Amino acid sequence: MDIKCNREGDTLTVNVIGRVDTSTAPDFEKFINENIGDATNLVLDLNEMSYTSSAGLRVLLKTQKMMNQRGSMKLVGVQDTVMEILEITGFSDILTIE
Repeated sequence: MDIKCNREGDTLTVNVIGRVDTSTAPDFEKFINENIGDATNLVLDLNEMSYTSSAGLRVLLKTQKMMNQRGSMKLVGVQDTVMEILEITGFSDILTIE
């Protein structure tokens, strides 16, 4: 997994590349916590995310709850394989996906 981010004003855009699984999810969570700063809008660009496990889903849910208190979070560019996981688990009903 690789992560890149871009900040414009109060919006942080995070591009997640590769797999988010048990071994990489802690790094994903740490990256978000260290880089969110005072951003009120979080955009997770998942165009290059190829897979997420339940550990990755937990990070998404925890991040969503945090952002609900300070602003908003949305997922963009979700690939079909990841979207299928989100739909099967019901996360597609919880998360904002564009």
